Amino acid sequence: MANTQSMGRHRATQPGRSRSPVRRRTKLAVVSLVVVVAATCAVYVGEHPGQAPPHGSLALSTTPNSYIGVYSRDAFPGVQAFTAATGVKPRVVVYYSGWLEPFRTGFARTAVGAGQVPLVQINPTGINLTAIAAGQYDSYLSTYAKAVRAYHSPVILSFGHEMNGYWYSWGSTHTSPAAFVAAWRHIVTLFRALGAHNVTWLWTVNAIQTQATSVAAPNPWWPGGSYVSWVGIDGYFTTASSQFSSVFGPTIADIRAFTRKPILIAETSAAPDTGQPSKISDLFAGAHLYGLLGFVWFNTIATVDWRLTSPEAIAAFRRGAHMYYRVPS
Repeated sequence: MANTQSMGRHRATQPGRSRSPVRRRTKLAVVSLVVVVAATCAVYVGEHPGQAPPHGSLALSTTPNSYIGVYSRDAFPGVQAFTAATGVKPRVVVYYSGWLEPFRTGFARTAVGAGQVPLVQINPTGINLTAIAAGQYDSYLSTYAKAVRAYHSPVILSFGHEMNGYWYSWGSTHTSPAAFVAAWRHIVTLFRALGAHNVTWLWTVNAIQTQATSVAAPNPWWPGGSYVSWVGIDGYFTTASSQFSSVFGPTIADIRAFTRKPILIAETSAAPDTGQPSKISDLFAGAHLYGLLGFVWFNTIATVDWRLTSPEAIAAFRRGAHMYYRVPS
């Protein structure tokens, strides 16, 4: 594993799993409507900070320092344990979705009920991306899009993450950038045509590594600004010398050469033997310094135990979050 990149081998795609009087009913319906509207207002900022969202808006905030997210292989029990330990309630929760797996409406509804936004990483493992672009999977995609539309709340979708790395079937050396771009555009176009306007499209790349592993600069995979809402970057602190500026700085600079789209660190963590508390502090500081939306902490065991593993690390995360949500952007 190289020092400044995730290599994509620390996790695997999980298999799909589903997860009285009229007056009183009327009052409950009104309360439910108020809760939904309030949640929508809370996440909306767009291009008009400080203003109320337009009627029916499902746009997510693009204000820096807005999101701390968590992935746990145990799903919500793991997220709840994370919150209990750190005192931090994540604003984004993640699951990885295999190709042909349906949209997990139950997961999404649990998330929105907790005031969180679901982020779905759709992995087209072993799938010919040219076939996707040609419409051969439109039946599946249409069903998925309609389920997302029916959810009626914001969803973050990412397709084929870390495509500039070489470890996935849709990635570099296995599938051409042109095939990836065509598939991405086809998916976004289909969802929009079916009215799934509650999707924030997260184009997620791996942090650039220019040494022996040669993770490519992501520009060839860029589908164009009209097809992307946010940019995601995956990168990890894997050694004691890892710093935010070295792990993420070169990739941010490369991305800023072709787009000003908001950036979310879509996967990150620090190995326990890196000096985890100091890496956590550096992560919060770096995300603020670079003006990023925030980050998703990969809090699970894979080839490495990426979880918060000590009282010192948990305390560092608690302190970092407390300051992060309060510093001016």
